[in-house]
Amino acid sequence: MKIDLNSDMGEGFGPYRLCDDEAMMQVVSSANIACGFHGGDPETMARMVRLAKQNGVGIGAHPGLPDRTGFGRREIPYQPDELRQQMLYQLGALTAIAKAENMTVGHFSFHAAMGNMANRDPALADLMMSAISSVDPNLVVFVTPDSEIERAAKRAKLKTLALFLADRAYDAGGKLVARGLPGALVKEEAAVRARVRRFLTDATVEAIDGTIIAMPARSILVHSDTPGSLELARVVRSEIEASGATLAPAAELAS
Repeated sequence: MKIDLNSDMGEGFGPYRLCDDEAMMQVVSSANIACGFHGGDPETMARMVRLAKQNGVGIGAHPGLPDRTGFGRREIPYQPDELRQQMLYQLGALTAIAKAENMTVGHFSFHAAMGNMANRDPALADLMMSAISSVDPNLVVFVTPDSEIERAAKRAKLKTLALFLADRAYDAGGKLVARGLPGALVKEEAAVRARVRRFLTDATVEAIDGTIIAMPARSILVHSDTPGSLELARVVRSEIEASGATLAPAAELAS
């Protein structure tokens, strides 16, 4: 079995670094590169693309809302077409930087509030997925299982890859527990290791209330801004390897 391990990368800017991107790039198989709005800048984006090339890691666009202070996690009431243009602007920037390094952007992953807004609104999700398809119909879209983005991507004839978030708690309905609530962030090594092992063994996860829910995913995400993210990513990779699975970038696994 092949599994993707991905992380959001290059989310600092200028001299500021959110995590050890160089070390993280040696652990993951796919990198979701911030495109300059919630994090990242042209130099950082180019550095991420070059690091990915050196390490054989697949690259994807990770666009978010233009809100560095809120790290793209605060919703802003933009009109649908405004959001579409913001997303396209960021995708286009990374596509050009990657092309100049003889790399190809292979996947797409919304950041935080931008993705949450699309996931609540089927019309907005359709607008976004149609725009992505018009730029590159071969892009793989990272989705959460049974979401509006997943359904819209399929309507747009885009390939998708479902995510399991190793460092975030789920509720009994399969939704993420909102950040800020107790237990929403899972950062203890033993807990992450147990969750990943269960996921790899029987494609389920224990929800925050103890309910066992299905998790039909092929890619595992570790957020780079989770405390101790690098060590957690190494833990996830060790569990993947111990299970007999092998790592593969998103573009190789999507359907």
